[in-house]
Amino acid sequence: MSGSTARAIVDEMLGRGMTREIWSGNYDKVLPISVQDFDLAAVLPAVFYMFRFGHRRGKGNFLGTFGGEADTQREKKQSATIDRVAGLLAQGAAFSGFAGDDDETERAILGDLLLAFCLENSKKALGRKAPILRVAPAHYMASWVDLPQPVVHLRFVPEMIVAMLADQKNMSVEKNHDGDKTWFAVGRGFEHNALLGAFHKGIVRKGELSSRTADTFDEITEVGLDQLLMIRLAQQLGQAPDKLRGKASGGDTISNQRPIAQLAGHHFSEDLRHFIVAYADVAPRHTFVEMLESCMAIGLTTILTSVIELLVGWAKTGSICDKSAQHPTPLLVDSSNGVNRRLRALAEQSMDDFLRRIERFPIILMALRLLDHGARYDPKLRKLDIPTRPYATKWLNLLGDLLHDRGDEAKAVLYDFERKAQELAEALAEEHPEAASLLRNDRADPNPVWRIAEALTLLQGRKNTQGNLISLLDSSLIVNRPNGLAIKRRVTRTVSGSGRKARDVRSLIFTDTVLDHVVHLHVVRRGNKGGYRPLAFTEFLRILRKRYGFCVDVAPPGQDVSNDLLQENRVVLERRLRDLGLLVGVNDAEAMKYLKPRFEPSTSDRP
Repeated sequence: MSGSTARAIVDEMLGRGMTREIWSGNYDKVLPISVQDFDLAAVLPAVFYMFRFGHRRGKGNFLGTFGGEADTQREKKQSATIDRVAGLLAQGAAFSGFAGDDDETERAILGDLLLAFCLENSKKALGRKAPILRVAPAHYMASWVDLPQPVVHLRFVPEMIVAMLADQKNMSVEKNHDGDKTWFAVGRGFEHNALLGAFHKGIVRKGELSSRTADTFDEITEVGLDQLLMIRLAQQLGQAPDKLRGKASGGDTISNQRPIAQLAGHHFSEDLRHFIVAYADVAPRHTFVEMLESCMAIGLTTILTSVIELLVGWAKTGSICDKSAQHPTPLLVDSSNGVNRRLRALAEQSMDDFLRRIERFPIILMALRLLDHGARYDPKLRKLDIPTRPYATKWLNLLGDLLHDRGDEAKAVLYDFERKAQELAEALAEEHPEAASLLRNDRADPNPVWRIAEALTLLQGRKNTQGNLISLLDSSLIVNRPNGLAIKRRVTRTVSGSGRKARDVRSLIFTDTVLDHVVHLHVVRRGNKGGYRPLAFTEFLRILRKRYGFCVDVAPPGQDVSNDLLQENRVVLERRLRDLGLLVGVNDAEAMKYLKPRFEPSTSDRP
């Protein structure tokens, strides 16, 4: 096998079918999204589409309309620029004032408006000549724009969000029926879905519910400029995209697989529902969208850290803890938003500690994929017919029993993996001696599953697997964005024996938009009472810590922080909340400090 790639060797020894399943960074039964980067701002239009039609989004008319006369798909993508979109829109009656042939100023203004409100260039480039990559959630009609082109570039995040909000029990997300009680109905129209209802202003349905041309704009409706631009852009396309076709893309069915972190998923759905119902009609449109994205960022981050905590525990015990005992990773937040150097350094230390802890996470995922394959093809285990959707808790507990050699079937599965470890070691010895050594070293780890998992992760490239995981975390945190949860900066430090090295450091922060969101969310009175409740500042800090793992005045476990700095962090947060008009206190007594919203929550009866 001299000169063969690592993947080719593994293919030959384990078989292409098994290798295709395990040679990945994902395991959807614990986290049904791809462990890669994604753009959170581009997720909502795909979510709109899936809720409206009940299936995944496929090919639309964007490139066909704005890609010019180019022959290939790649050339069409390069041709679809802000300039071209603005030029075609300006030819319509709705933009007659922007169609001047002698003066390009009008068209440039229209292009800048599109770039500001509706579309995003590749690599976030400025200007009107770069190819367009994404569409923004300015209005429901953004769902008609098939950007990014392959929906899989959104890493299955929209599918997971739809599954959690729809909260169904089947293997896949299905269209709701008349009489179903839910805030987020699938395939039932705007009036039965709180999220679609928040973004569909001016849109009426004329025709069959399933028709891709049924949604039309009522021209007498007053909408904001950003919404009108998105509506006109969608009208130029003529219809919504087709459903996704082809088995290679996973088909059009929306999987009902949920993350194994049930509590974090429940909080995510609950937070989105309360926020949308309370503020969709009362908060200014731009403010609402930015806070909604912050809500999604908090929820996705909490889900990710909770999954990590659960799997670290599973690796030790072989079981997933009960929903009531689940928790996200506690992380220290820099309330000063990076201004106070001491607080920033502590928050960076907290994040660095977390990133070191998750270095083994890709190996755990590899072990799960290996055990999953072994269990699914074991005759006795297949007969158990253990369900994996919507939650795979029982299945993971079974895999944990196999890993920890509990039960008669475990011995046969582990014996098979021991043979595979030795066969792989022999095949890899010449080209990849480090991986072969890991496979043979049963003294360091007698469990063959862990040895194979570590060796295969090494062959995939530890920097690659770890880098993808950190990219997923950055995407969930929407790092360095005005409504994000973290900042990342490049620092150069002297390392003993290695000279000066540059690396990225991250710290958890509260941007103003995040603070606006979490206060407005948690002052909403739950149930059917409506309105808001004054929320004590101390209770607010407890909610942040228990629900999301955000530590302000309490040090995360394992991190040594002085009480003086913790109190300083608390005082900074209190001052910022006062400046934003979100905190009221008649004196310095803690019991007299409480939070209140800037926008009065609306009330809505349960569905």
